[in-house]
Amino acid sequence: MDRINSEGIPRKDLVQTLRDQRAVTTARRIDSCLLCRRGPVNDAGLCDLCYGMLNGEALNLAERWTSGKGP
Repeated sequence: MDRINSEGIPRKDLVQTLRDQRAVTTARRIDSCLLCRRGPVNDAGLCDLCYGMLNGEALNLAERWTSGKGP
């Protein structure tokens, strides 16, 4: 699945977006998931549903955000 919501970022761009402090900070500020645009979001800018579907490098980067280490 490329996008859950047409306003969210394409899934293929998630790794790059999780490296972008401004994008993650904006998602957190507006409480809107980077992928599906629903809220609430965690410190990685992702809702619980989208965070639960992560794997590989995207999961590692999201875990860095949620542990307070950042990008």
